[in-house]
Amino acid sequence: MGFLGLGVLSWITFLPMVGMLIVLLLPKDNKNAIRWTSAIVTGLQLVLAVFIYMNFNRGMAGINTQEGFQFIEKATWIDIKSAAWFGRVHIDYFMGIDGLSVLMVILTAIISFIAVFASWGIEKSVKGYFALLLLLVTGMMGVFVSLDFFLFYVFWEVMLLPMYFLIGVWGGPRREYAAIKFFLYTLFGSVLMLLAMIALYFSVSVADPATGEKIHTFNMLAMMNPANFDAGSLLAGMHTWWRYLAFIALFIGFAIKVPIFPFHTWLPDAHVEAPTAISVILAGVLLKMGTYGILRISFPIFPDATSYYQVPLAILGFINIVYGALCAMAQEDFKKLIAYSSVSHMGIVILGMAALNTQGITGAVMQMFNHGTITAMLFLIVGVIYDRTHTRGLNDFGGLMNQMPKYAGIMTIAFFAALGLPGLSGFISEAFSFLGAFQVPQIRVITIVSTVGIVLTAAYMLWTLQRVFLGTLPEKWKELTDINGRELFTLVPLAIIVIFLGIYPSPAIDLMTSAVNTLVDVVNKGGGMAMIGQ
Repeated sequence: MGFLGLGVLSWITFLPMVGMLIVLLLPKDNKNAIRWTSAIVTGLQLVLAVFIYMNFNRGMAGINTQEGFQFIEKATWIDIKSAAWFGRVHIDYFMGIDGLSVLMVILTAIISFIAVFASWGIEKSVKGYFALLLLLVTGMMGVFVSLDFFLFYVFWEVMLLPMYFLIGVWGGPRREYAAIKFFLYTLFGSVLMLLAMIALYFSVSVADPATGEKIHTFNMLAMMNPANFDAGSLLAGMHTWWRYLAFIALFIGFAIKVPIFPFHTWLPDAHVEAPTAISVILAGVLLKMGTYGILRISFPIFPDATSYYQVPLAILGFINIVYGALCAMAQEDFKKLIAYSSVSHMGIVILGMAALNTQGITGAVMQMFNHGTITAMLFLIVGVIYDRTHTRGLNDFGGLMNQMPKYAGIMTIAFFAALGLPGLSGFISEAFSFLGAFQVPQIRVITIVSTVGIVLTAAYMLWTLQRVFLGTLPEKWKELTDINGRELFTLVPLAIIVIFLGIYPSPAIDLMTSAVNTLVDVVNKGGGMAMIGQ
């Protein structure tokens, strides 16, 4: 699909930026035109995501060869013939998707569209808000479609600026503190990622198709082939401490975004202070960029380090699961509870990834998608009640089920999906993650202990439902209105996805099976391990 010389991936990435330019040209007093422009642009992006889903070839593997990727766009972006010691700098505009990225592209399009409608109530500097929101969407989408590390890094950084202002200007009472904390944490991770990226660039060389000249490259697929590493370069060979160090640098950069303990402390602050729609994007999409980066970059480029750090990775997953659940149980602020539940649920993704087998990584990728939809529902639910009561204190409520029956029904679906009830999407992905991890002898005990997190999740979710909906309705909430049409429009599609994938998960699993099998093969062969659990 090409239009004006651009492919579908360029359009789905840069369409929000076109929308941002249109929003900036509209008069600031015309708030409805600004809102509807943003809705139409993200709606068109969602249409493109549906087109990608319908035309995606489920049999292509991806991961480490260009032939496995689809909707590829490749062109020379920067080409500088510099001084002899530095060599020629050649950077490609290289986009493509495979089974690992297609679900994330679809998730980003769904969450972005819903976030626009969740932002309808924003009245302060509407023009600036929606312009930054659309820029944020471009940054997120670009991360999931980039196959050139330099391009990936540009999109990774583009996303940082709008998120800083969206929290810092439109957030709650402690918004400046939360925004600066988010910015500094993420920037620290970005610096480590930049160092690893530069080390990889100077270690990898490929032949220029036109001249045959050997040039350094940021091409991720070239970095995944050990034959392209220059003999004697810093990261050449396997199982060297330089490679382990580069893996750790990349891992910390991605771990901050997930967030993995102990880099998680920015998340509750950012969530509590961010506007509802930004919390939805933060939990729904941004956290997935960390785990996606590990799967797309760290695992296939450093399969030796991935195998070496398998057990520590599983331990971090366990800490996230149990620690996040215990912290969630201690919260009285509704938003903080959901924020810590995200820490716990992303721990399941990490544990599934640590399995390094097909079941575990399939569960992890599916958990990334399912957590995105379920947590988006949870934050939208908090936004509904906060808009009416201006409080998020769980102990301030009670007996809301009779007063707001439709709201109670939607919230019950989201909570049961979050605690992993069979028949809802959360169960499938959690089951596969634990199933994959249990098959690996080295991390079996860690997996068994991690299941405590499932019990703790059920405890705090059910306790929250009880505190909000059961008991006696306080006098001050007797006039509360039930959920309205716009709010239902944001929640019902997510609820349908959660129920549908809980009953019939194949449409999601089929998209990624070939790519996950190839990734497992690459990691296990490169790490010098026998393939486990195949």
